[in-house]
Amino acid sequence: MGQMDDEKLIEEAAQAPKTDILAVAEDDEEYIPTDVFAWANNLYQYKDQLKIELFLINKNNVIYSAKLAPELEKQLQPLFLTGVLDFILNGAAEGLVVRGFEEAEAEDHVLQRTRWKNVDKLVEVMHWVRTQEHEITQFVEEEHDLKRLKAVMARGTHPAMSEPFYIIKALPRAQMMKGDGAWMVSGKVFMPFEDAVAFKIPADNQLLVVGQDLFVFSQPKLKSLFGYDAKKNSIAAKKIEEILARFKLAFAEGEDLNSMVKDNKPLINKLQKLEIAPDMTKDKILDHGEELDVALMTDEAGAIIIENPKDLAKFINLVNDDYIESNLTGIRYEIQKKRELKPPKPEE
Repeated sequence: MGQMDDEKLIEEAAQAPKTDILAVAEDDEEYIPTDVFAWANNLYQYKDQLKIELFLINKNNVIYSAKLAPELEKQLQPLFLTGVLDFILNGAAEGLVVRGFEEAEAEDHVLQRTRWKNVDKLVEVMHWVRTQEHEITQFVEEEHDLKRLKAVMARGTHPAMSEPFYIIKALPRAQMMKGDGAWMVSGKVFMPFEDAVAFKIPADNQLLVVGQDLFVFSQPKLKSLFGYDAKKNSIAAKKIEEILARFKLAFAEGEDLNSMVKDNKPLINKLQKLEIAPDMTKDKILDHGEELDVALMTDEAGAIIIENPKDLAKFINLVNDDYIESNLTGIRYEIQKKRELKPPKPEE
């Protein structure tokens, strides 16, 4: 078995579900929003005494530790922390507001926030550094391959801090240099990198984890790194609340509407266009489903049974009137995009 095959097996094993006591406790802990302004103000007074460690995250969310030369350790604070503190502290004086994704769109003078446990792929990363650090191995280029890395994460600690903070930045593939065609210059002479490889840390602020919160300076980076579309997920959360307020649903043991939708992109996309008519009722949904042969069942209490994501997709389509039967052919269709046909104007 080759070296890359061994690495793949290690990564698959690392990603297997882990059910330790700490992970369960995190799910149950009470949510306390972080005052990021107080955090930044307190941190500023001892920022020069911080211990900052660097981790590398690959495409499978496996984490590696990074051993740095002393001269590079001096660069960590300006590369990761200075811009974040300047943004928050200067923003406090200029009216910067912190809002959840559910409350508003991204705009000037608004820093958006969500709980990091809402971002499944980020949860994997946080699990590594919070509960499985003893299993993290040091990055070695010959074994792990620079081109498989997607992000760097700096962890800051200090004895006066109750817990660490984490700053995450994407690693642009275009700025990774390795092999033939990668040159370096020393004075007037250009030469190959030889055995070395290189990458550049982006200067912009991207993602900050403090306490239970993820502060998002760049929504596109959140989406590209961890597959979390903040806008779509916040819309889906509102639609879920609306469904639960209007209809009684019955799920299999251990399931509910939130868990079924979470990280399911097709269902999240369906919820984006959901519009519940004011006169929509359970009986109308069931009758319409019977007519189209996409019937749903109910339990003894009259709740609509949702056994799996396929049932949920049928329910959403029925509520949103996304099924139609052609009077011409008798063929039934699921409508992907609707545009109301309006009668022509008299002059037409």
